[in-house]
Amino acid sequence: MIQLVSAGVLTAVVAFATAFAIVLAGLDAVGASQVESASGLFALSIATGFITILLSIRWRMPVMVAWSTPGAVLLINTGLQDGGFPVAVGAFLGAGVLTVIAGLWRPFGRAVASIPASLAAAMLAGILLDICIAPIRAVGELPTLALPIVLAWAVTFRFSRRYAVPVAVAVTAVIVATATPLPSAATVGLPSLVFVAPVFTLDALIGISLPLFIVSLASQGIPGLAVLNVNGYRPNVGAIFTATGLGSLVVAFFGAVTLSLAAITAALSAGPEAHADPARRWVAAVVAGITYAFLGFAAAYAAAFVAESPPLLIQAVAGLALLGTFGGALTSSMADEKERLPAIITFITTASGVSFFGVSSAFWGLVAGGALMLLLRVNRP
Repeated sequence: MIQLVSAGVLTAVVAFATAFAIVLAGLDAVGASQVESASGLFALSIATGFITILLSIRWRMPVMVAWSTPGAVLLINTGLQDGGFPVAVGAFLGAGVLTVIAGLWRPFGRAVASIPASLAAAMLAGILLDICIAPIRAVGELPTLALPIVLAWAVTFRFSRRYAVPVAVAVTAVIVATATPLPSAATVGLPSLVFVAPVFTLDALIGISLPLFIVSLASQGIPGLAVLNVNGYRPNVGAIFTATGLGSLVVAFFGAVTLSLAAITAALSAGPEAHADPARRWVAAVVAGITYAFLGFAAAYAAAFVAESPPLLIQAVAGLALLGTFGGALTSSMADEKERLPAIITFITTASGVSFFGVSSAFWGLVAGGALMLLLRVNRP
């Protein structure tokens, strides 16, 4: 039991410490205030813990749910929309609706799953490129602050990959605390849920909702299922999409990005490291869910910490956390030689950041790569 509990706590702590700065940076980029960002992170933590506990107990499987980290990066690249944060909230709701449809309507789910993996991976790599360059920019502009963080990450990565980002976050906290007076936890207080009335625009639904749904599914949903399958678990896929979609709809009203299956951190509770007996590993996921919900009460202080930190420094930590994901996406996108050129087009179009008709480059990257792939597949006379 001690092994299961420790694995569950480690899963939640690593997942939270690795990605909370990315989520807050994404919400800030689309216009959320500090209070709204804290509300969004709090809602995500509670919903993540609740759905993880519910599904894991229901199926006796280690089903780990998490917020969409690539989706948060998409928000960083998208930036502020006309109409401010309420427009982004409307887009969050749109992505949640798509996720529910994917879970309930099998033809739609199959259609989404039929999107070429190379194009989805290329779009993700294009979204991640700018944030992954942030550590280099930070070292160039803030060498005395950023270089110790990068070195701490690299040295820790040499000995333990899973602790590299949490150590980088800890070093960042020390550096920021010495350079900028931070408010005490007692001063900041506990987070509260802040209702945000959504505003729906066609541009945001196409330019944010659709890419957010696709990158969440392609980069976390499908890999998360693969982690479970590799470890011998066969959950109800439709029920998972429905549950995370409904959860996304609820938390969106409180300023939160979408939910999805966890991918990388899911292996900590679903693999043999959690317990030798696969039938008992669901306990680790339940403990992770409880820990996740508990960590949510630190959301207000986390938002205050990020608000007082140099933005480039927070982006640098986020970039370090996403380097592995970026490398995996880039490798997957280029694996098939026949699909390599369309994938490259998707990658460079997405990475360009250029939008047309108010629609983000992520959507146009997928369109451009898909169009070229179809053109190349047309039978020549």
